Amino acid sequence: MTMSKHQGGWGTANSFRVHPVAIGCTLLIAAAAATAQQQPAQQLETVTVTGIRRGIEAAISVKKNSDNIVESVSAEDIGKLPDVSIAESIARLPGLSAQRVAGRAQVISVRGLSPDFATSLLNGRELVSTGDNRSVEFDQYPSELLASVNVYKTPDGGLVGQGLSGTIDMNTVRPLNFGNRVVALNVRGQRNSLGDAANAKATGNRVSASYIDQFANRSFGLVLGYAHQETPVQEEQVGLYEPWQALGAGWRPGVAAGTYYSDGIKALRRTGVTKRDAFLATAEFRPSKEFTSVVDYYHTKAHQEDTANQFEVHLGGYNGGYNPGLSVSNVVVNNNSTFVGGAASGVYPLVRGMYNDRHDTIDAFGWNNKLRLAGGGTLTADVSYSKADRRETSLENNTQLPPTGSVAPLDTLTVNFATGGFPTLTPSRSYSDPTKLLLRGTIYGSGYGKTPSVKDELKSLKLAGNFPLPQSMQGFFQDIDVGLNYADRSKKKHQPEGNINVGAQGDTPIASDLQYSPVDLGFAGVGVIPAWNVPGAVAKYMTFNPSETSAAYLIPKAWNVYEKTTTAFVKGNIEADWGVPVRGNVGLQVVRVDQSSTSNYWDNNAAAGSNIKPNTSGKVRTDVLPSMNLAFSLTDDQTVRLALARQMARPRVDQLRSGIEFGVDNATGKPGASGGNPKADPWIANAFDVSYEKYFGTKAYVSAAAFYKDLKSYIYTQKQDGYDFSDFVKSYVPPSTCTTPAGPNQPCPAALPTGTFTAPFNGKGGKLNGVELAASLPLDLVTPGLKGFGIQASASFTHSSIKVQDPESASSVGGGDIALPGLSKRVYNLTAYYEINGFEARVSQRRRSDFIGEIGNFNGARTLRYVVGENITDMQVGYTFNQGSLKGLGLLFQVNNLTNAAYQTYAGTKDRPLEYIKWGRTYLLGANYKF
Repeated sequence: MTMSKHQGGWGTANSFRVHPVAIGCTLLIAAAAATAQQQPAQQLETVTVTGIRRGIEAAISVKKNSDNIVESVSAEDIGKLPDVSIAESIARLPGLSAQRVAGRAQVISVRGLSPDFATSLLNGRELVSTGDNRSVEFDQYPSELLASVNVYKTPDGGLVGQGLSGTIDMNTVRPLNFGNRVVALNVRGQRNSLGDAANAKATGNRVSASYIDQFANRSFGLVLGYAHQETPVQEEQVGLYEPWQALGAGWRPGVAAGTYYSDGIKALRRTGVTKRDAFLATAEFRPSKEFTSVVDYYHTKAHQEDTANQFEVHLGGYNGGYNPGLSVSNVVVNNNSTFVGGAASGVYPLVRGMYNDRHDTIDAFGWNNKLRLAGGGTLTADVSYSKADRRETSLENNTQLPPTGSVAPLDTLTVNFATGGFPTLTPSRSYSDPTKLLLRGTIYGSGYGKTPSVKDELKSLKLAGNFPLPQSMQGFFQDIDVGLNYADRSKKKHQPEGNINVGAQGDTPIASDLQYSPVDLGFAGVGVIPAWNVPGAVAKYMTFNPSETSAAYLIPKAWNVYEKTTTAFVKGNIEADWGVPVRGNVGLQVVRVDQSSTSNYWDNNAAAGSNIKPNTSGKVRTDVLPSMNLAFSLTDDQTVRLALARQMARPRVDQLRSGIEFGVDNATGKPGASGGNPKADPWIANAFDVSYEKYFGTKAYVSAAAFYKDLKSYIYTQKQDGYDFSDFVKSYVPPSTCTTPAGPNQPCPAALPTGTFTAPFNGKGGKLNGVELAASLPLDLVTPGLKGFGIQASASFTHSSIKVQDPESASSVGGGDIALPGLSKRVYNLTAYYEINGFEARVSQRRRSDFIGEIGNFNGARTLRYVVGENITDMQVGYTFNQGSLKGLGLLFQVNNLTNAAYQTYAGTKDRPLEYIKWGRTYLLGANYKF
């Protein structure tokens, strides 16, 4: 596969112990460095390889030849990246880590910064996303259709759309890079270890096909690719209410004051299926050596439908007012004053059905034209368009054992939070009979629903040129790149929602034709509960009329954000001898952004029928971003790199929304609001990087890198006093009388022009620094007796002085300053493989220490929670026939999440759990065929 030069058992959250994997990585680097002294360079020439080694050597070649500090992963063959998920492949690179969502590695943190700080590209063009923000959900991009992924840890002047933590560029194949026609077919069946449940199967499949060909004497090439995936959704979860709080005297009868206590617990079994179909087409036209035109189109359509059947109980004394009230006995409190077990009586459990149906569509089109000039240099014109569309329906309905008159069937629940696994909640009554559970107005109502949608659209045009300098001017730069990029992006969100109420028939059981097979919550001590068709029950027995305008708090949930970004850049390319050979670049970007947002707010004082008022705001900002990358080529295939840059990341899109909740305190006349801030400035950092790399041709390398980032500001949700609300209070007419500090029945004051605004504002930044060690080594370089064996390893250690202040997440991670979301202080990756004569075997492990993750809470809003560090192990074995009638056929067996590692979140300390989730291990068996 031809690529261009520029392609591509933990401690606590605050501890910093050295893990055995780090020791192993260090020993591996030392061994490889010793080997460098023993092996003459001429014995390490690269040879043609296939399979695992092919992908490794292609990635090493990208890293070695790049002017920037780059990490890369490359396909082992057409349609064959090393993992079933592109996110899992990326997460194995040094300094990167993944956060699992629904059991899949989905979002990527680069160098300890949250996904908000990285930018994702497809073939060098910025990507839209189906989420509320910019971060890409990588599981929407099939690994079978990608040739490589390059992660630029340092930017350069010509890298448009660069991120602050890094830039992730996914690349598809180019047909004229191949010498002949290639057809590749892949098929795999899969099964989840949690098994079938409710109406959902535990089995799935993956099918892909790729076609590459050249025509007209290799002046025209074509790539067609298709990938289908059908993956079971299987989940077991126990969750506790937040916040954990220190109780006052008598707050929870039977529990001593000062005890940390959670007011509720739930257990659920989620089942469903995710289907994704993706299509790729690339046409490359090269009528001469001077001109190349490439058109590529990518389309993906994903659909996830799942139902969670849940048993839930309130432990805080709220049971609908029925007597007797809450009483807790047999209380167990640990030495950290945390309630970990007891028997709660007087509680009124409910059985809940929650349904989610999500459709995502992404289309990306690009047309690139490159002309080589007669005197050297090139002219490039690139036009692109991409669009993402998400439509979602979320429904829930609630059932309870009904009361008899004024007497409710209250229960006694035995809970145990100190199990070392799933917390348990064991009821005294049975909740398995669907005929006895009625849809009704429970303590949490009869149901609630939402129908959110997101549309993200991006149009861009890039004009660039590379021009060699005259010989007389080549003292420092050999040539220069200049260019201009214009991007027009809009993101629009709507979220109608509302109550789901029991219809005219009143309280009712759910008919047998809507019932699924019961689900077993025995893992949580609950036993069997019913499972049913939630949308069917809503349609038959309930009313649901979602709205964006029926309540004041709903109105600002709909918003539009617009960005028009003009980037001018210049980059001088260096190829010189400064006593040692040096290459690299010095560049400058000037980025002008016109950002704005439109939304509505509720004006309670306006005339009836005109309470909904528009709110439009924005600003224009220009940033200057210099950068430098230098790579010094030393003897024995060693490289030392230095990089300096001013880096930028745009604010999250939802932070730029103009939607606000506004009101006036009648007693004081002081206005106040909370919401987004369309005038927020970007994150800015000054960065320094240094890297040492020792290569053995393209067979192996070892590296040690250090980085330092000085964030000049960080965006926090803050309360800003003295905010100008004069435009909002123009029509305010105070009530005739109200209670003021002077007493009741006083004349109400007029509205003040300024008040308090709670929104994302730029605040104090801080320092971020780290060290990254990495090595890739075939062990026959150490001794011929280990031919076929190899190891890839990395260890990253990151520290930050940045303390985030985020009132929105105070209930999840405490009310004080918190560490950077997404930051794991320690990240380790280790892959051991064996490959010889067509047989291959590989075991991969990725580990990260505790971090603060971004979670969608019960109402879909962003919240932050402590996440227990994960240890995910995958394995695969395979055999490829390289001769005979079966030549080109490969067989493969994989197991993902081999140890069925749990996903755990907690509040402050690990003895105060919030979520404990298992998604099972996935088995895949398949075949691929290339001819």
